[in-house]
Formats: sequence, C-alpha cells, structure tokens
Amino acid sequence: MAGHEHSHDDHAHDQQHGRSGHGRGGHGHGGHGGHGHGHGGHSHGVAADADRRWLLSALALIVAFMAGEVVVGFAAQSLALISDAAHMLTDAASIVLALVAMRLAARPARGGYTYGLKRAEILSAQANGVTLLVLSAWLAYEAVTRLIEPPDVTGSLVLVTALVGIAVNLAAAWCMSRANRSSLNVEGAFQHVVTDLYAFIATAVAGLIILVTGFARADAIASLIVVVLMLRAGVGLVRDSGRIFLEAAPAGIDPDEVADRLVSQPLVEEIHDLHIWEITSNQPALSAHILVTPGGDCHAVRRELQRKLAGEYGITHSTLQVDHVGEDSAGTLLQITAPEFAAPAGKGPDHCADSHGPVHRAGPHEH
Repeated sequence: MAGHEHSHDDHAHDQQHGRSGHGRGGHGHGGHGGHGHGHGGHSHGVAADADRRWLLSALALIVAFMAGEVVVGFAAQSLALISDAAHMLTDAASIVLALVAMRLAARPARGGYTYGLKRAEILSAQANGVTLLVLSAWLAYEAVTRLIEPPDVTGSLVLVTALVGIAVNLAAAWCMSRANRSSLNVEGAFQHVVTDLYAFIATAVAGLIILVTGFARADAIASLIVVVLMLRAGVGLVRDSGRIFLEAAPAGIDPDEVADRLVSQPLVEEIHDLHIWEITSNQPALSAHILVTPGGDCHAVRRELQRKLAGEYGITHSTLQVDHVGEDSAGTLLQITAPEFAAPAGKGPDHCADSHGPVHRAGPHEH
C-alpha cells in the first residue's frame, strides 16, 4: 500500500500513502490516500545569470548620470532635479536589490527552505514599492514647501539636464524591458526607472516654463506630478507583493470557480481544503482534497484534474490528495450522504481538526 514513484525529470509524483501531508500545512488524512504532485511544464529554478546583462547596463547608465545630476541640481537650486537624482538613487538600489534577489532565488531548494529562496525576489519587489512610497512622502512635503516659498531656479540648467535625463532613462528603460518583466522583482526595478522617465519629462516642461515665463513654482508642481506617479507605482508593487506573502490566489484566478470546474468532472464527488497561492511571480500552486465515487479510478481522476489545471488555469504545480467516498472506517473523512440528509456545506463533520474553506459538490451549492 506504500508505493512511491518520484521522477526528477518532470517533477511528477505518483504516491500512495497510508497518511499523506496535505498541501503545505501538512494535514494528515486517513484512507489509502492518493497523492499527486504535478509540475509538468514549468521551471522551479532561475538561472543565476538570467537578465544580469540588461540590468547591469541599466545600472551603469543610471549611476553615471545620477552623479552629474546631483551637482547640477544644487547649482540650479532645482528641487525637481534633486528629487530626480534621489529617485535615481533608489533606481540604482532597486536594480542592485533585484540582482541580489535574482541570485538568491536561483539557489536550489534544500534543508528547511523547501521552495528555495524564490521569495527573495518578492521581498525585493516589496522593498522597491515601500521606498517609492517613503520617497514620495518626502518629496510631497518639500514640493508643498516650495510652492509656498519658491526659490530662484535656473531654468536653462533644469531644461538641459532634464532632456539628458530623458535620453538616459529611455536607454535604461529599454535595457530593462529586455529582461524578464513577468518577474515582480524585475518589474519593481523597471517601475522605478519608468517613473523616473516620466519625472524627467515633467522636469523638462517645468524648466522650459521657468526659462520662458520665470514662473518658479513650476519646479515644485513638476515634483508633485512625480509624487503622484511614484505613489501609483509604489502602491501597485506593495499590493502585488503583499498578495503573494499573504498567499492569496493569483490575480485572475477565482478559487471557487476552479473548484466548481473540477468537481464537475466525472467520478468527482467533492472537493474541499482547496488552496491556491503563488510561490513567487508566475508560479501558481494548488493543493486540494478530492473525494471520488466508490470504485472509481482515483489516480486517473487525479491525472485528469491536473491536466485541466495546467491547461485551463496555468497551474502546473498541483498537489491533490485523492480518496474514495466512505472508505475511511474511522470516519475522519467527510462522508457524502444523500442530499436530503447532507449537512450544509462547511457545517458537517470535518475530515480533519481544522478544515479550511468551503466544501464543493456537484450541482448548486453555497461558497
């Protein structure tokens, strides 16, 4: 009763246990416990040097220009230029952080880190989002102060420096667009650079206005425009990384819809303890407990469900524990009864001490 096959080539598991750990939480379930772990079609590793060339090129451009911009910003007394330089410093830091996180994420899983260090990239993305929010708060304060008491700003220096900054940021953004932006880590660094590009455009407009009209407050107004863009990018990064850390279902995947789709398959009587989360960017994972009609081929059902998960939802990392209805003599599994005698979903006898989420059965039911 304890056969176990493990293929390292395709990461497919076909296990039969007397007791199977469920998903990540390690719930023990009785029964003959079919446990399937499908990984076909995606990579669990990230090459250590993936995208490094493009990120390093962008980093070199940003650092070189930032040094000159700080000098010009103080000479011109331009808050817009100084704020751009400060943002470019966070751009450089975000790229360095992305490179470090990329290398950490490429390390193989071992010891207590069963997923490796893949979420180092999500930590990097969240750090990028937080720095954008903190920096935007500081710039907003400085911009409002300068709106009240605007200093003398040298418009020509602001305009020329901003135009050069646009060219540098376009080149850096192009380099980073060549990297894998499906990674939230790389996307975080990319958002820093793109926000800086918009900032330089606003600064160039402000410099032109100051040069032509002498309206010094245009510099502070340009800074406030940059603040709005930074807030937008920062909130998005913190939100998306937070969803992964809180193990929410990936955006665009409704767990109830997935469960209803699976429970409608032949021989499937019930699905419960369904969990869908992301290991890291674009690596969704799923675990669930499946009850199959007595006498049904539970392993064939598992394989079919995994094919549907991969084909319809892009979930190639799935762990399914499969049992036949009513085969557990100890009564620890949730039993299926006739509809007129069935307890309401989630209110019947639990299959384990701590049941999670709604029970899904064929036909209309509450979620």
